[in-house]
Amino acid sequence: MRIDGLVLNEQRHLKWRALDPIENLLMILCGVCITGFSVVVLGDVITRAIGVPWLFAQEVMMAFFLHGIFIGVAAATRRNDHLYLAVLAESMTGNRRLFFELFNRFVVLCVAFCMIYFGYFNFLDGFKSLRMPSMTPMAAFYIGIPICGLLVALFTVEQMVNGWQHGFAERKDAPHHESAGSEVL
Repeated sequence: MRIDGLVLNEQRHLKWRALDPIENLLMILCGVCITGFSVVVLGDVITRAIGVPWLFAQEVMMAFFLHGIFIGVAAATRRNDHLYLAVLAESMTGNRRLFFELFNRFVVLCVAFCMIYFGYFNFLDGFKSLRMPSMTPMAAFYIGIPICGLLVALFTVEQMVNGWQHGFAERKDAPHHESAGSEVL
């Protein structure tokens, strides 16, 4: 299996190479969020055990967790690993599959627009509430929602355009990514 950095080539026909750096960045940020969350949880447990609690650990954990979720949703959308009914679509062929794949992505696009629209208002409203003890505006935690919506919309449009042009069926010469790790070029 061929992998360019962190970008899987199994569905290269649905991807624009210009967006590969964004996918790489999202995958790295997912790792940073998971690692950060885990380290802060461990630090919180240790500091509580020794009797010197880390007061803002809950805030830091929440930030890593929330941002990790929204970054992960965007990355999974680009990697076609999330947010649509793959098994059902893969069992179809021809115009039926084209319709179903486009319909699935249209629904995801509608969800992305809701995330952008309502997430933006939630973000603005977040300046009215502060997180204790750091006094950080809740907007800092909510900013990930509209950004995620923008990225999901971008990646969904990318897949719709490329799927319409090249078809949605996976290329025969591209193995599934579950077998990744044995052959990296």
